[in-house]
Order: sequence, then structure tokens, then C-alpha cells
Amino acid sequence: MAAVAVHSAVLGDGRPTLPYAETGRPGGVPLLLVHGYLDSWWTFEPLLRLLPPGLHAYAPTQRGHGDADKPADGYLPEDFAEDLIAFMDRVGIERAVLVGGSSGGVQARLVAGRRPDRVAGLVLLGVPATLADKPKSAELWETVKELRDPVDPAAAAALVDGMTATPMGRGFLQTVVDESLKAPAHVWRETLRGLLETDLGATLTGILVPTLVVWGDQDPLLTREDQQAILDAIPDSRLAVYEGVGHVAYWEAPDRVLRDLTAFLADRTPGPAARG
Repeated sequence: MAAVAVHSAVLGDGRPTLPYAETGRPGGVPLLLVHGYLDSWWTFEPLLRLLPPGLHAYAPTQRGHGDADKPADGYLPEDFAEDLIAFMDRVGIERAVLVGGSSGGVQARLVAGRRPDRVAGLVLLGVPATLADKPKSAELWETVKELRDPVDPAAAAALVDGMTATPMGRGFLQTVVDESLKAPAHVWRETLRGLLETDLGATLTGILVPTLVVWGDQDPLLTREDQQAILDAIPDSRLAVYEGVGHVAYWEAPDRVLRDLTAFLADRTPGPAARG
């Protein structure tokens, strides 16, 4: 299994300091793994441990989450997207394949649409086209808008309940819950508000890089039609359907995700490179 090292990136210019996990050989194809709502770099631990040779992965924890700095504001998708560019500058990534998990795919596709010079490919793992038509998102907001510190662990446990179609280890899920509890109530609230109030459909425009869309057919949040909206918006995109898999394919089927990712890279032969 690949060794995973954890570092800190001081972004500067008033931006937060972000911890990040890194694994893979220097000179390998850079992957930038972007976690979703209330997660941290740790959500990608199953992928990082199985990373095949030839890839070099970076998984930052985004502002407000996990052990990252927690400013009072700056939780719109575009704020997270700007942090990603600053992170790439800080650690010396010229171009990378962006891999967005769940809502992390929103900021990943913002970067892909606005800075195609920095993106060699885009992989969306259980990423919504929009949240405006999702009843569960509205239900979550009703809970989150009332949260106060310290956040009730039951609220964090409810987030992961039913997200996978197959049972996950209790220790793994407890770590996911513990990581989400590192985010204070204002981060829960303002990050979700940003996702709900942003026109997520507009974040799909202008993406011209090759894109792989992964969807589990047992996803309790996203439908096939939702994923089709992404395919319709991105010209060079293709869909991989995982039968019997829920919302978080990178937990349930990390080996398959990596196989499909490697095949995607081989087909597209992108040429990202790390500086230095």
C-alpha cells in the first residue's frame, strides 16, 4: 500500500493554511483530490492507500474543514475554487487532473471551467448537477440552519447514514463523523448556504477538458437524470455507472475508481506536470 504523508500549505495573502495528504512518486501524473461538504483529506484515504504507480496525488483539506484554518467567512463555491488555485501555486502543480468527490466536484468544475490551463482532466465522483431540485438538500438545510456549537454528533452521524449501499467498517465511519465535527456550526451553515444559493448549473458551463463522471446506481441523493445533465453540459464527457454502489464510490469501490481513472488517463493521454 502507498505511504501517505501529511503536510501543511500556507497559502498566504489572507488565505487559510490547509493541511494536505500526499502520496505517489515525484514526476507522476498530478491528481488533485477535492473533498465534499464537511469532509477532509481523510475521506480519500482508501484511494490514497491504493494509488498505483505513475500517479502523484494531493488531497487538501479545504478551509473551515478538518484541521484547516477556519475563517469567519469565505464559504461560497468560488472561494473554495480560488483556494484550490492558490494551493496548486503553493505546492508547485502546474496542471493536474482534478478529482471531485460529492459537492467537492462543484469547486473542481469551477476551476476546470475558469482555468483550463491548469486542468488536464476532470473526474466527478457522485457530484450533483444541481441541488435546487433535491428534497434532501432542503431537509438538510432545515437542520443545519439551526445548528450551534458544539455541533451535535448525531447530526454528523446522520450525514453518513445510508450513503453507501454496502456496509462500511464502523471505525472508518466513526473517523468520517469525527472529521466532520471539526467544522464549527458556521462552516456547516455557510458552506451549505453557498451550495444552495449558487446556480450550480452555471458551474457546468465552459468546461472543455476531458471529463469522467462516476455514479453509483444505488445513490440515495443523485439520479441518472441528474448525471445526464452533467454529460449534456460537458462536450467531452463520459459516464461510468457502478451497479450496487451508493453515493460515495471512493469509499465502497476505491479499487474500481482507480482502475477507471487510470484507463481515463490512458485514453486521454493528458500531460500535467508538477513544477520543481
